[in-house]
Amino acid sequence: MIGHQAEKLEELVALNTKEQKKQSKKTRFIAITSGKGGVGKSTISSNLAYSLSQQGLNVGIFDADIGLANLDVMFNVKIKKNILHVLKGEATVSDILIPITRNLILIPGESGDEILKYSDMVFFERFMREAKVLDKLDVMIIDTGAGIGEHIQMFLNAADDVVVVTVPDPAAITDAYATIKTIATLRNDVSMIINQAKNEKEAVGIFDKIKKVAEDNIGGNLNLEFLGKVNKDVKVSSSVKQRALFAAKYPLSVSARDIDLLMQKVACKLERNVLVNSNESGLSGLYKRLIKHF
Repeated sequence: MIGHQAEKLEELVALNTKEQKKQSKKTRFIAITSGKGGVGKSTISSNLAYSLSQQGLNVGIFDADIGLANLDVMFNVKIKKNILHVLKGEATVSDILIPITRNLILIPGESGDEILKYSDMVFFERFMREAKVLDKLDVMIIDTGAGIGEHIQMFLNAADDVVVVTVPDPAAITDAYATIKTIATLRNDVSMIINQAKNEKEAVGIFDKIKKVAEDNIGGNLNLEFLGKVNKDVKVSSSVKQRALFAAKYPLSVSARDIDLLMQKVACKLERNVLVNSNESGLSGLYKRLIKHF
């Protein structure tokens, strides 16, 4: 029964794709994850999204941290309805979107795996129709939960880029490696951000050690990339307590400059998307990818 339903959904996706006009760009999906909680994953996700939006890019950030969704706190906004209300037919996509800045939209969510529980034909047609309000997104950052649960793997498999965040703590580094090892069963490309680093030297040193262990134990097919670091900075913890983005509140801080460098690397990848024809845009594009794993 499930297999038959999945086939029907795939047919509907194909039909929907044919009916869509070709677009001059596609949304790039970036999943940001971590091996354990408390390493600043959501702080980096929210500040990176903000920094990208300040470059004139249309950015969406989807809170996919199951049971622990907290981006509303990061952005200091109140959430009345989230994606579960859309899935249950209790709200439209437009109803739940929260504008943060002119080019930045928060998509509140409390669940990831439940998305596929609402994949009947009627819902899918309605959802795809409504989700087109986000088709002009240049990038969607998916702030996943920590760990390697099945629902998290679903988002990691669907994303264009996967970024693992860790800190210079032995337990966090061990969990980050375990996460990378699991991701390597899904894909060959993974990026890393070292958060709360003393300096570039420490960050690169931690990355190099993880990469060496990965090459020795996972294999040579894994492309593990150092995306960058964010320095340990009292301004970051101060901003979190104030429910503010440090990239906005302290734009000249060391940590804000680190986010800016990360943003530039991500923006370079986005430029390679510009001339690509694609039907995978916005929230509907993400959902198309997710149902392939149903």
